[in-house]
Amino acid sequence: MMDNMLYEFKDAWRKPNNALPQIIILNVVIFLFLVILNLFGKISALAEINLFIQRQFAIPAQFSEFIYRPWTIITYAFAHSLSGVMHILMNMLFLYWFGKLIVEYLGNQKLINIYVMGAITGALLYLLAYNTIPGLVGTRAQMVGASGAVYAVVLAAATLIPNYTFFLFFFGPVKIKYIALFFLATSLIDLNGPNIGGNIAHIGGGLIGIIYIKQLQAGTDWGAWVGVVMRFFKSFFVTQPKMKVSSQKKSKASRGTFTGSSSSTASNIADQAEIDKILDKISQSGYDSLSKEEKQKLFNASKKG
Repeated sequence: MMDNMLYEFKDAWRKPNNALPQIIILNVVIFLFLVILNLFGKISALAEINLFIQRQFAIPAQFSEFIYRPWTIITYAFAHSLSGVMHILMNMLFLYWFGKLIVEYLGNQKLINIYVMGAITGALLYLLAYNTIPGLVGTRAQMVGASGAVYAVVLAAATLIPNYTFFLFFFGPVKIKYIALFFLATSLIDLNGPNIGGNIAHIGGGLIGIIYIKQLQAGTDWGAWVGVVMRFFKSFFVTQPKMKVSSQKKSKASRGTFTGSSSSTASNIADQAEIDKILDKISQSGYDSLSKEEKQKLFNASKKG
């Protein structure tokens, strides 16, 4: 049984265009690693090492500490509270439910873009608040959790297809725009509670999720740089196969490639224009307003992502 589970995890991790399960697996693996490390820290002389490693994932509230751990602007969004499982469980459930919609309508890379931008924006707003608001300046605090990134995914999905309906226990069918609005309102109200930093990150992530989709519908992908950075780092680990072509065949291939590339580029531009129109229609009238042909085009486009 364990072998089968391990195989399924490995398969999900290695499978291309499988961003949602990969993000969830990464969160779960880091959580389990930190839980085990924390346990050993309590029963051995590894407490200092344990605290040192945990600090590499938690983003500190003060700039004076953050400048020595700048990578935590991302790592914090893949770590969670070790006091129980509810923190990571709720984050991963909502990431799964809303992330599936992003992947279905926009593709895998857009989900990664939104998650990363939500994490960074949530962290920046957190740092800004703790270093400018008088009541928070000087507070020794740190933050972990994917909530900012997850809020970005939730609000992005609700902005993209606001009238998409989830069936909730005790409530029945509820449009996701109301679910997203409830989450955002809850975070605003909870700014009066003890988890001020976390709720600030929620708001930052949620706002960038909305802005990202609005800009995407306007024809600008604010998260394109995320894919560029990912490809840059992947280039250090993945070697591209070299192709040997004779000069005579190369000239023929070049001519064929040029023609095919031009027509392919023109086709891609036309396809993207159609998809943008469909997304605008969804934003204004909801997914149910699409014709069967439009739904099929959107489905085909999502598979290319």
